[in-house]
Amino acid sequence: MYERPPGNQEPNREHIMSAAKMRPIRETISLVDALRIVKGATPPLKRTEQVPLHEAGERILASTVNSDTHVPPFDRAAMDGYAVVAEDTFGASRQRPRSLECVEKVYTGTIPTRSIERGQCVEIATGAPMPEGADAVVMVEETDKTEDNNIAIMIPVYPLQNVGQRGADITPGQTLVKDGEQLTASRIGALAAIGVSRVEVYEKPRVALLSTGDEIIEPGQVLAPGQIYDINRFTLETLVRSHGGLAVHHPPTADTLDALTATIKSCLTHDFLVFSGGSSVGAHDLIVDVLQQHGEILFHGIAVKPGKPTVFGRIGTMPVLGMPGYPTSCLSNAYMLLIPMLRRIGRLPLYHPRTLTLPLAERIVSTTGRHQFYTVRVTDGMAMPAFKASGDITSMSLADGYVEIPAQTDIVEKGEVVDVKLF
Repeated sequence: MYERPPGNQEPNREHIMSAAKMRPIRETISLVDALRIVKGATPPLKRTEQVPLHEAGERILASTVNSDTHVPPFDRAAMDGYAVVAEDTFGASRQRPRSLECVEKVYTGTIPTRSIERGQCVEIATGAPMPEGADAVVMVEETDKTEDNNIAIMIPVYPLQNVGQRGADITPGQTLVKDGEQLTASRIGALAAIGVSRVEVYEKPRVALLSTGDEIIEPGQVLAPGQIYDINRFTLETLVRSHGGLAVHHPPTADTLDALTATIKSCLTHDFLVFSGGSSVGAHDLIVDVLQQHGEILFHGIAVKPGKPTVFGRIGTMPVLGMPGYPTSCLSNAYMLLIPMLRRIGRLPLYHPRTLTLPLAERIVSTTGRHQFYTVRVTDGMAMPAFKASGDITSMSLADGYVEIPAQTDIVEKGEVVDVKLF
């Protein structure tokens, strides 16, 4: 650790470079312990907002909705056909049809202008209101017109047959969606059915994304010698948006305490800060210093591969996750740590990736003592190892998913059945 200069002056870059040393990670914690610490430090958001119903899909409802109306709001035809008094059809058959006088036509969006009496019927469309006096509907396929323009009913129907009764689906006081439930397509439909136009939902977590390193530049710029394009901010932004967060990105930040501190101050209004780069053990990896000066470190180093040099802490109440700069290490950690954290903060259900059980196409040699995430392709019904190196984004982009190899396992033999968690 560097020594601060006398007084309250902030150390300059030269001081840092001369005093900084390599700081190896001597102790790591298990992934299980890391997830437990993360869970305790990431309480769900309490802020809410009102949004239009058409924008509320997949959001988390913040206020239970009870119905104040009937759905459907009136008795309606469940089939195209003829609204009848059911008793008029008793005994009807194709050999001995019952003849009824058609007195009106009713379409959806209109209402009957008259009630019907015995011996009468009303031509009616699916969803149209039932006329007064009618208590059943005969499907049009079971009718015919007579020579005198009456309607021949060729089957009997019982009362309420082919009729959707008022309130058959929803009644006043019925709970439709509860506080904390996710607004799926069907739940959105239920709210629309009772006329809801806006709903109260929990806000999405605002996640500040920051790539650190003097060598990092934005895509679109011209690479100078020694520079590389920022990858991690774009991979992380995609995951954040896919799991209910609002990604707020910042330009790449230089490896100085001044630059990192200034950026952190601009992020304090966010719910979550994610660094990539700067969490390792090199002389310029300063996230640990920033956390020590402005907050607290909850762990530094996880017994996983890739992604060992991961740091997690807090600045005030804002969780801070610092991940390795190597793209595969960073993205692997995002799947195992960032997604659970983000979904917990945003009150989303636990994430369960789709999993395939397949035989392994080639032998994998793992690192004993470290829980490994090994990327694979699904090829010809087998899991083909795809991992190249922590710094190679194609270790992920050319893979379909990953297998988890427990810390106590050093070899997974060819042909062994594994669970492939798909991206």
